[in-house]
Amino acid sequence: MTKDTFAAIESTMSIPRWRSLLFVPAHVSRFVDTAHERGADGIILDLEDSVPQDQKGESRRQLCASVAKVGRRGASVLVRVNRGLRALAADLDAAVIAGVDAFVLPKVDSAAWVAEIANAVSELERERNLAVGRIRFLALIETPAALQSLSAIASAHPRMVAMALGPEDFSASVGGAPELDLLLTPNLSVLFAARAAGLLPLGSIGSIGEFSDKDRLREAAAHARRLGFAGALAIHPAQVAIFNKTFSPSPQELEWARRVLVAQKEATAQGRGAFALDGKMVDPPVIRRARDIIATDPGAELGV
Repeated sequence: MTKDTFAAIESTMSIPRWRSLLFVPAHVSRFVDTAHERGADGIILDLEDSVPQDQKGESRRQLCASVAKVGRRGASVLVRVNRGLRALAADLDAAVIAGVDAFVLPKVDSAAWVAEIANAVSELERERNLAVGRIRFLALIETPAALQSLSAIASAHPRMVAMALGPEDFSASVGGAPELDLLLTPNLSVLFAARAAGLLPLGSIGSIGEFSDKDRLREAAAHARRLGFAGALAIHPAQVAIFNKTFSPSPQELEWARRVLVAQKEATAQGRGAFALDGKMVDPPVIRRARDIIATDPGAELGV
């Protein structure tokens, strides 16, 4: 595929609004059947860690029906594939189908690996008369070695749309616990690389397994949003509503943003690039923040 072809595809695609992406084990039918009721912006049908080895084959065979089920209320549909070559090949053969919006790539450690998978997906899309390039990639960063290649990974291919740190795997790979002290720096590294490449940064500073202590979960998500993250991965339905609310602008934020843009229009008409509002200076970076808040209004349509 030529760069011009992908450029044309990219021009019709936007960065999705994924405040919450809910993992659903693809082999558990009762979870698949009810996933569309959870309110998540996206559902990740998991073929990797949550699926026992002896049930991966059946999960792949049921994938077409599972995709239709979880996407019936308009949520984005993602599939987490396996890392090993044989399993990955089987996953791609099953998952390059209509209705799949993105693949979650685990344990990504190089740009070359992303490009290899992208080439394979393009071949399958062409063979199956699917729109080439429509399936996007969310890269999971789960090893210290990957931190050395974040910029290259983020810009590895036009299919790249989001990045996230896998806190449990990353912590295990360095022999530590998934706590703030260990995870803050790698999360920020992923955040900076994603933003620099125009990708969606996803993450919450702490263990992804935290769902019973809702106050702690809210604070972790709020911390992540203050840092600049746009959403988070959920492994339990109880996390979804908290992520949706936390990663959405509050009524007060929306009102402030609207006032900034109104004042900016008036200032522009008067030939001023900066102006005061509520006793504070407003200049282009503040105006950009206001525009970003308006753009993430949850009333807007979600999805890829």
